[in-house]
Amino acid sequence: MTDGGSALPARGPVTRASVTTVGIATACTALCGYAVLYLAARSLEPAGFSLFGVFWGAFGLVSGAANGLLQEATREVRAGRVGTRPEQHRTRPMWLAVGVGIGAAALIGVTAPLWSARVFTEYQWLSVALLSIGLGGFCLHATLLGMLAGTDRWTQYGSLMVTDAVTRVAVAAAAFVFGWGLAGFLWATVAGCMAWLIVLVCSRPARAAAALTCAGSARTFLAGASHSVAAAGASAILVMGFPVLLQATSSELGAAGGVVILAVTLTRAPLLVPLTAMQGNLIAHFVDQRDRRLGALLTPALVVTAIGAIGVAAAAVAGPWLLHTAFGPEYQASGALLAWLTAAATAIALLTLTGAAAAGARRPRSPATTPGSSSPPGRPEPPRAWRSPTAMRPPSSTPRRRCS
Repeated sequence: MTDGGSALPARGPVTRASVTTVGIATACTALCGYAVLYLAARSLEPAGFSLFGVFWGAFGLVSGAANGLLQEATREVRAGRVGTRPEQHRTRPMWLAVGVGIGAAALIGVTAPLWSARVFTEYQWLSVALLSIGLGGFCLHATLLGMLAGTDRWTQYGSLMVTDAVTRVAVAAAAFVFGWGLAGFLWATVAGCMAWLIVLVCSRPARAAAALTCAGSARTFLAGASHSVAAAGASAILVMGFPVLLQATSSELGAAGGVVILAVTLTRAPLLVPLTAMQGNLIAHFVDQRDRRLGALLTPALVVTAIGAIGVAAAAVAGPWLLHTAFGPEYQASGALLAWLTAAATAIALLTLTGAAAAGARRPRSPATTPGSSSPPGRPEPPRAWRSPTAMRPPSSTPRRRCS
């Protein structure tokens, strides 16, 4: 017995239309992100922007780690397209995400006295509260994105992305117009954490995706998710953790810190925002192309490298002028610095891309992943010529990892 499975079959390999849909949503998300940064930089002096940048980076770090739930949900749903046998144990990823979100929020709140004073020098407890609430909501946001990606519901996937981004920029615009200062932009950073609820209320396909169940126990799903979260967290430290690490290791960032944080953020956004937003699309693509993994990775890697090379040249030539013109005379950085930061962003983008490929290529964590396989997890299956006739027959009771 399954919930919602018949209504949402995965509909085959990732198509050009799906990439276009997510690409448009990604462009809107990137523009909204730039708008929030622009409004914050215009409203706050560089010293104040450095404080905002630290919180922006902190939320990006923890939400980036939570994207491991997106990866695991996408992979499990996508890998489970085949097979129709009933399973003994079933798990609801969205309900697991509720528990993970509550636990993550509680962990931040409990450990905050140990680190928050060092990281958040102003609005300390407001920052802790918003970070906890934002992460809790984002766990469900990321899991729903994964369920939608695994079932090819790219319109709803894009709608969820855009709802999150538009909510953020709306609150940031209000903070700019009404002069709410730093506190207003802290609220804007996490304003989209409940976008998943808006999409569930408004979209029947999204509700059907959220009702999906996966074969296997909660422990098995969470074990796989823990690997994805750890990998995504390591990537998030590289992508978004710089302002937090800078604040934690410096006595005071000041105006210079604000300029550096803005420069790093702007040079990383053109590549890393789209790649992060398209994680579900990429993982679905790599799952579909398991038989030609290197070829599936080569084309997007070449595209990222080419865009990065163009970005390095553009940052060296036009970067200082653009920074000064768009954000004000207080923000000054050399072309060489911006070029090196863009090159570093390209390297991180390639690392992010290969991480998605690895997540898509990873086999489901279960006792059997193909009919006739009885090897335990981590042990390679013997060649067919070595198996006994009994071992070559598909077992009737061995569970398969699939979602329906």
